[in-house]
Amino acid sequence: MNASPLHSVSVTGIVVRPDDGRVLVIKRADDGRWVPPGGVLELAETPEQCAVREVFEETGIRVKPLRLTGVYKNMKLGVVSLAFLCEPVGGRLRTSAEAPAVVWLAPEEALATAPEARGVRITDALAQNGPFVRTHDGTHLLL
Repeated sequence: MNASPLHSVSVTGIVVRPDDGRVLVIKRADDGRWVPPGGVLELAETPEQCAVREVFEETGIRVKPLRLTGVYKNMKLGVVSLAFLCEPVGGRLRTSAEAPAVVWLAPEEALATAPEARGVRITDALAQNGPFVRTHDGTHLLL
């Protein structure tokens, strides 16, 4: 019998407004960190469906996933996260139990507020040469 722990899979939606390039970020209720919205992938949904659901649940914004921009593994927790560049297609900005603050920030502002392991997902989504594969410890990137 294999005693190894299982991985968890999550999805991050990097939502960028096409008119001004601002990025959607939330303040997480559990740890107070500013990050792009996302959450755990459910068994009966595709990664793209998860991005749409999680962004809407946390922010009230409806999105269309455009492309996979990165795969990130938290080496401490065994969480693999898939990040998708998304465009907003509707909805109304609001807070939620998981996100007591939700804002649109310029990319450089979003990067300044997010931990490195989350901010790099924004940088990667804005780049044209991905998807990227990266590892981190929950806060910092690992080489």
